[in-house]
Amino acid sequence: MEKYRDSQRELHCVFVDLEKAYDRVPREELWYCMRKSGVAEKYVRVVQDMYERSRTVVRCAVGHTEEFKVEVGLHQGSALSPFLFAIVMDQLSEEVRQESPWTMMFADDIVICSESREQVEENLERWRFALERRAMKVSRSKTEYMCVNEREGSGTVRLQGEEVKKVQEFKYLGSTVQSNGECGKEVKKRVQAGWNGWRKVSGVLCDRKISARIKGKV
Repeated sequence: MEKYRDSQRELHCVFVDLEKAYDRVPREELWYCMRKSGVAEKYVRVVQDMYERSRTVVRCAVGHTEEFKVEVGLHQGSALSPFLFAIVMDQLSEEVRQESPWTMMFADDIVICSESREQVEENLERWRFALERRAMKVSRSKTEYMCVNEREGSGTVRLQGEEVKKVQEFKYLGSTVQSNGECGKEVKKRVQAGWNGWRKVSGVLCDRKISARIKGKV
């Protein structure tokens, strides 16, 4: 982003959020993606056995509902679920993604970039189509668009005729990305976090009456 700012070129970014990502993964799609990724059949069957006959209840104010079958989505809280979701997304993205840095993915966070607003809009539509073919869905309310080094009249990005929210900064993977290409706000935030951490332990570390052994455990 800093390079685009320095060279006075636009960079268009869409931060895509998936709606209830884990809950919407179809089971048949999961088995297909595992096999296509080269997972041994015996492991596919082990995972199938984990998901077969899975049931749950809903807790509410007056107690619990009757048990019912869960026939779609990944298990919440399972250590295996992020890995299974990554397999599904990797196979899905083979249809639509471009090489880094034009498409970046981490779990269910997708960033689509392009030097052209029209191109980033086209790529967003391709992602929407690929996701919806698999019963997954782009969150219209949480997906946002940002233009780095924006010129006047750059316009907006639309998804199926609906305007994507335009922002000047976006928090991606814990870091604040700014449309002006600067990183000063993020640097200040990290410096402040460092000072806050130091203040929490400085009373112990600077106390001469406390042994080095105890300080080493802090």
